[in-house]
Amino acid sequence: MARGLPLKGRILAIDDDRRLLENFSLCLEQEGHRVTVADNLADGFRLPATLPFHVCLLDRSLGSDSGLEALPKFRELAPQMRVIMVTAHGGVSEAVQAISDGACDYLVKPCSPEQLRIAVARQLDTRRMLDRLDSYERDSSTPEIRMTSKNEAMNRVLQIAAQVAPTDANVLLLGESGTGKGVLASMIHAASPRAQAPMATVNCPSLSAELMESELFGHAKGSFTGATQSTAGRVSHAEGGSLFFDEIGDFPLALQPKLLRFIQDKLYERVGDPNTRKADNRIIAATNHDLGAMVEKGTFRVDLLYRLNVITITLPPLRDRPEDIEDLARGFVKRYALSYRLPARGLTAAALTLMKQYRWPGNIREMQNVIERAVILCPNTEIGPEFLAISRSADTVATVVPGAPFSLEELERLHIQSILAASDTLEAAAKTLGIDSSTLYRKRKAYGV
Repeated sequence: MARGLPLKGRILAIDDDRRLLENFSLCLEQEGHRVTVADNLADGFRLPATLPFHVCLLDRSLGSDSGLEALPKFRELAPQMRVIMVTAHGGVSEAVQAISDGACDYLVKPCSPEQLRIAVARQLDTRRMLDRLDSYERDSSTPEIRMTSKNEAMNRVLQIAAQVAPTDANVLLLGESGTGKGVLASMIHAASPRAQAPMATVNCPSLSAELMESELFGHAKGSFTGATQSTAGRVSHAEGGSLFFDEIGDFPLALQPKLLRFIQDKLYERVGDPNTRKADNRIIAATNHDLGAMVEKGTFRVDLLYRLNVITITLPPLRDRPEDIEDLARGFVKRYALSYRLPARGLTAAALTLMKQYRWPGNIREMQNVIERAVILCPNTEIGPEFLAISRSADTVATVVPGAPFSLEELERLHIQSILAASDTLEAAAKTLGIDSSTLYRKRKAYGV
């Protein structure tokens, strides 16, 4: 493995000089990279259409074929692959042309082993940096939470997560919405041997089956209206890393056979592209649904469930972790006060008492929202209960059940309030309630929720 390269590179070398290909392979494999070679352009096109590569070493002239003219095709086949043009001609104009057509670097033959190693290492570093930037952009809406706990049940959860992280076992995270399943998934990935590769998140409730397939597996240029260029998809983006399926219970039933095949065989096709590709991803999934009940109803495949729940971890709700409420609340105050440059530094005793009495139907996510609002509105260094958007009467939200002494109207109001507190979006809440978003909007307005 190369110095400074914790992620081994998958290298494709294309040249009609077989002795040169042997030298490239020997040099790069000594650094720990995996090298695949092709001595003609036809094989050069076939390989990245089916296998994932980080870097391609492409000869300028391959017999009667031109590597320079092939650059746009490689960009279409493998948008994330970094191409280094290799040539016996060192002209500046040719180098400029190669870069403008999509090459990332330019090597002149004969090049020394050190020049080759440096060029490949530079492109791997760039690829890794771009992957991380993409991950940050995709996941920037979810603040990082460092998971610690004084609660015995939660500590068992963290212990199991620490045990499973170094393995490649698929993990299924269960628990109510807002309990921190996404954060735990990130911690498992960060503690795994795959930590240097990206973790890509697939938000299952947000997309139709058609859009989900494109988002997950990618699509070819022209495969549908608006597909003006080829995209790689989350599977390719997280090559060598982890795929996190958030709310897997909402994954489209029509697409579940393709997901099952990918989990079993690591094989998939991009939308509009007949080439079968292979990828290496660890699968982590999370849901607040009862997948067993969904299997019985026919809305979730039992064979997919078996593949997902090799290791199942259930996160306790916040109301069952009262000893963690104070530390979580103070941590959120510190974060948002620093982020917004506002004076809040802590909470009064009365505010903490109120927070410990509240049932937190929306769990940690609800607490984040409550604290963020309080930090923004409070002009003092300590946040009092008057700045917390919760009340003792709201405890009934978590305890209302059929048969309780409430009118139907009150039951509906409290149920809607509870579902909203536990949902990421109004659309997700409406889906849980079995109504459309416009109906939910009218009911919220009528009930003052």
